[in-house]
Amino acid sequence: MVEQVKFTEKTIDYAKNPRNQGEMADANAIGEVSNPDCGDSTVMYLKVENDIIQDVTFETFGCAAAVASSSILTEMIKGKTVEEAYKLTEEAVADELGGLPEKKLHCSVIGIEAMRKAIANYRNGVVRSDD
Repeated sequence: MVEQVKFTEKTIDYAKNPRNQGEMADANAIGEVSNPDCGDSTVMYLKVENDIIQDVTFETFGCAAAVASSSILTEMIKGKTVEEAYKLTEEAVADELGGLPEKKLHCSVIGIEAMRKAIANYRNGVVRSDD
């Protein structure tokens, strides 16, 4: 028997109607992360000026929880300093969605990791690293 995963209405909305989705042509910081265990991957595009995130978009290949988490994360970090954004946790993202089922909590990590990688690239003066 397959166990049914229950999502909040907010999570379902962000999964079905993702905000800030798509590639950003003029991004000056890009972070890309893949999870080999579940197959999810996320690319986070940042437009940073004076250490403030002016714009952010994402592309996620993964489950509803991964898409919803990355989508809401973009809204949470836009207008924040890179330092403030870097300090955000996957728990904060899950809380913003009204909670995620235990077996889907790992899905909120991939967006955070992609964002942190993009910020690290920005701090290192590169748009995208190959590691």
